[in-house]
Amino acid sequence: MPDAPDTARTRQRIHALAVVCVLAVASAVIAVLGVSPARVSATEALGDERTPGDAAFIAGHRGGATAAPENTLAAVSYALSHGFDYVEVDVALTADGHPVLMHDARVDRTTDGSGPLSDLTLDEVRGLDAGGWFAPEFAGTLVPTAGEFLDLLAAEDGRAIIELKRAWDESSIAALVELIADRGLERRITLGSFDAAVLALAAAESDVVARLLILRHLPDDVVRAAQEAGVRGLIAERRAVLDRPSVVDELHAAGIRIVVYTLNDDAQWGEVTDLGVDGIVTDDPGTLADWQQANAEGR
Repeated sequence: MPDAPDTARTRQRIHALAVVCVLAVASAVIAVLGVSPARVSATEALGDERTPGDAAFIAGHRGGATAAPENTLAAVSYALSHGFDYVEVDVALTADGHPVLMHDARVDRTTDGSGPLSDLTLDEVRGLDAGGWFAPEFAGTLVPTAGEFLDLLAAEDGRAIIELKRAWDESSIAALVELIADRGLERRITLGSFDAAVLALAAAESDVVARLLILRHLPDDVVRAAQEAGVRGLIAERRAVLDRPSVVDELHAAGIRIVVYTLNDDAQWGEVTDLGVDGIVTDDPGTLADWQQANAEGR
């Protein structure tokens, strides 16, 4: 017996609605798969796992702190132009929430100003001389914004470890991640912090950008700590690693990289290279590069 006209129309509408819903879900899945890149792997972020004696990657501490004023574009340019693997910089927030390159809580040591960075607006920070203390030829050097640093990094096709200093909230992390994404640098930036909560905020803003947990002391279950933080590697204090050399193998067995900070002479470089650490943060990347080359030639 044929359906009544109203019943037929109702079924047609239900069928059409079901088709629309299926297409909408399919479109959403396709869209997500099309625009959501895979998370950066440990190898992509920090290179292949090293073995004892292998040359570790070099990260220029605060740019190249022996060649130019730390955390300035001059220091970053030095590191990038000399082909070091990574430039490492510190980023902190001004009173009005702008990210700038600055290590210390106060501006006194590296500028001609005084007081906490968190009390100064961006305009006030940009009025400071961040180079005259280092050498006369750098007088007038500005404190860079994070955007200026990222522009230089993008132009030079460089890679960076950005340490997030002091307090960050959801909105400030989101703004920084947006600056990184706008320049297509998500796969060339690794964010680091001593604060696992800050790294969690970064993880919530980006599934792609890699992260590093920085530690002065190693927890008993260091692998679990790294896994719970969702990081690709650790940056650890040299003495902590030397006091527990097995930590390198523990982390490598779990696919986690280990970077050591801040080492500035050949005795220190030799100690950690013999353990097979993956990266070395140094104020003197040029001398470390020469040392690694000589060490390789002598093997």
